[in-house]
Amino acid sequence: MRRARVAWEEQRPTWRQARPASIAAALARATSRPSGNWYVVADSRHVREDRPLGRVVAGTEVVLWRDGEGVPHAGPGSCPHLGAPLKDSAVRCGRLVCHWHGLSLDGRPFAGWEPWPAHDDGVLVWVRLDHVGGEAPTEAPVVPERPPTADAVSAVYTGVGRCEPQDVVANRLDPWHGAWLHPYSFVDLEVVSVPGDEVAEEDDELVVDVSFKVAGRAVVPVTAAFTAPDPRTVVMRIVAGEGVGSVVETHATPLTGADHARPRTAVVEAVVAGSDRRGFAFARAVAPLLRPAMRASARRLWKDDLAYAERRWTLRSTGRFPG
Repeated sequence: MRRARVAWEEQRPTWRQARPASIAAALARATSRPSGNWYVVADSRHVREDRPLGRVVAGTEVVLWRDGEGVPHAGPGSCPHLGAPLKDSAVRCGRLVCHWHGLSLDGRPFAGWEPWPAHDDGVLVWVRLDHVGGEAPTEAPVVPERPPTADAVSAVYTGVGRCEPQDVVANRLDPWHGAWLHPYSFVDLEVVSVPGDEVAEEDDELVVDVSFKVAGRAVVPVTAAFTAPDPRTVVMRIVAGEGVGSVVETHATPLTGADHARPRTAVVEAVVAGSDRRGFAFARAVAPLLRPAMRASARRLWKDDLAYAERRWTLRSTGRFPG
């Protein structure tokens, strides 16, 4: 549909509705939920059979690779022999082979190297770090409901900011900023449902009416629900309008350890889009061409949202946060 042009400064202010107490209460509910010690570490496409992938989670080096059957493996990123960086090693016949002295790992405990559980949900790879999370471990992470992978187009964006995971989650639990901070993408945003401070987990969602800009005055109006299934994840799901069932998952993974003076957090955002429209089959067919544009759109949004999260952390760390 097309909408009349409205100047940015003439849109309805949302600051009265964006109550700091409501955002803080939603954040507190989210961060109180268990994670089972699972952390999102990478796009599934980046964990490969031909070479290892290195990541850092909460100050812990992690190395990941796939064996000959495509099963992901994860474990400490330092070789137990003399500390070589395993991310720079090689994968041969499903085994990770250290490039310093040839120590070979097949994903099972060996020579003091102990693996960590890894989970591939088809879009993202997770690793379970019990020594970091400190919670009761679970067999698998809480993976949000998504459109079936075979019927969807997905893309994953990763960015890094100087903040903590809670600052990223708080940003996503403040949808009121959308049309003000991102006028190039959103217009006509109205939060139509806000849960109370005490609410059952199954009812804990923010519901928003918003229009996505397409080109010129063309917009696509949708209704979206925001939920936080674990302490480091916020999911936006389209519940009415074009692309019902499509999701945008924002995962916040700490890169530095707890209480670090200059914390850094990775934002790993997965967009999983689906549609019943006949033409969407073409979109699936050209998904490799669409993914760079989807990642570029997420990068533009997160340039602003990471500035929000970083500013929030700065104010919190100096005792000047207004919430």
